[in-house]
Amino acid sequence: MAAAAATAADLLDAFAQDVVKKRYCDYPELLDYCRRSANPVGRLLLHLVGRSSASNLHCSDCICSALQLVNFWQDIAIDWRKQRIYLPQAELERFGIDEAQVAAGRWTADWAALLDFQIDRTQRLMNEGTALVHQLPGRMGWEIRLTVQGGLRILERIRRVRGDVFQHRPRLAGGDWLRIGGRALCM
Repeated sequence: MAAAAATAADLLDAFAQDVVKKRYCDYPELLDYCRRSANPVGRLLLHLVGRSSASNLHCSDCICSALQLVNFWQDIAIDWRKQRIYLPQAELERFGIDEAQVAAGRWTADWAALLDFQIDRTQRLMNEGTALVHQLPGRMGWEIRLTVQGGLRILERIRRVRGDVFQHRPRLAGGDWLRIGGRALCM
């Protein structure tokens, strides 16, 4: 019960933070936000089904954080309209990107390199958590498989447009669902 209360408190804290915090200085700071905004959902689910081993919690955290990051990379243009940038400031600087470029929705080779970097790291994080799908019973295991594969497919779509999420916000289409289903079967 105490773990569930702490997890719920993290979630509320992240919601409150999202109202006021519009920038993240580095990747660890962004992951801390994911720890409180996305990871509680998976942790609560694992507690509810009695599968909250340390290993399962770690895998769930990897998947939930990765899914949150996928959403951030997919919605860069949408978040900008809310004056939010989830891309870490240190990495924007490292790749030579400033906020004016984000505001203008201007794609460059440096932008593509930045998004490739984010995609690679997010894929690694997602893959680190995939052992969880074999620890969850029945329908829940299949739903997590499909969710993981959906997130990975969005990352593929971002890569396909070389990170130009300004002009081509990635969305899943009918054919994607067949691919996601096939990949989920092979997990």
